[in-house]
Amino acid sequence: MTNLSESEKSILVDSGTESPFSGKYNKFFDKGTYVCKACEAQLFESNFKFDSHCGWPSFDDAIKGSVIKRRDTSLGRIRTEIICVQCEGHLGHVFEGENYTEKNTRYCVNSLSLKFIPTL
Repeated sequence: MTNLSESEKSILVDSGTESPFSGKYNKFFDKGTYVCKACEAQLFESNFKFDSHCGWPSFDDAIKGSVIKRRDTSLGRIRTEIICVQCEGHLGHVFEGENYTEKNTRYCVNSLSLKFIPTL
């Protein structure tokens, strides 16, 4: 995971979280693909994205086989962490049962863990 800024490393390597409403992709809805900032593995399509008003980019699905889900018990609660299948960089967390979309799933992702590739 070279060529990452200190802020990006704090997310992808140290499993940090950026401040809500601070990320450049929170209110960004251009057409394209979101890839891992560390390894450029394809993670999310723009048509999966929705505005959950939570302060982080939200997607109701991931590209098949692109993320690993694992139990996270940090901060004194049980959550499901999502990491990049290719480089194992921390992306954020996934939540279910919130009824934001028909898929009833919210991938809550740090903007700093992503790079956007526009559709040509």
